Amino acid sequence: MGYSPFPGIRQRPLRAAWIGFQTRVLRRLARMAQTRSRMPEHLTTGVDGEREALFYLRREGYTIVARRWRNPKLRGDLDLIAWDNNSKEGATLCFIEIKTRSRRDSVPAEMAVDEDKQQTLRRLARSYIHRLPEAARQAPMRFDVLSVYMDSALSRSLESPQKSVKESATGAIPRLSKNAWPDFVLNKGAFQWA
Repeated sequence: MGYSPFPGIRQRPLRAAWIGFQTRVLRRLARMAQTRSRMPEHLTTGVDGEREALFYLRREGYTIVARRWRNPKLRGDLDLIAWDNNSKEGATLCFIEIKTRSRRDSVPAEMAVDEDKQQTLRRLARSYIHRLPEAARQAPMRFDVLSVYMDSALSRSLESPQKSVKESATGAIPRLSKNAWPDFVLNKGAFQWA
């Protein structure tokens, strides 16, 4: 189970509480930064989705090792690189592409990862792997696509009558409340190396 600073308390609930606390703090900081920033709404949605995905994967037991990893010689970036410690094959290195949508459409968000995007992600992943120590290169690896749907979290966060009245009076853009979670769809092994 591992070391817990609080004897008698199981580590999993403590870990979940700690990750939940971090999520709430970062949401509040992001909200403060967004009031100063004039970023387009679709980019704000993407940044919010990546932050929510990070904490979702941590709650699922992933160990995040890189975020928005880039190679200056290649176009694009890898949204998240993480170790999945709960995989059947043992610790698996995952290259995770995050697709965030403000609402659900008839086409799932993961369909946006077309063949061109897959080739870009493969090139970036190979570049990342070449920088790893030899022992880490032997681990199983896969590509995952995580779809984040913000609409359900926004609707749950606006259920409070005081909140919706306050937002409609000020004309503010609705943001996630501290206890609302978006919907996540994790497609493990979404596509292969070749």
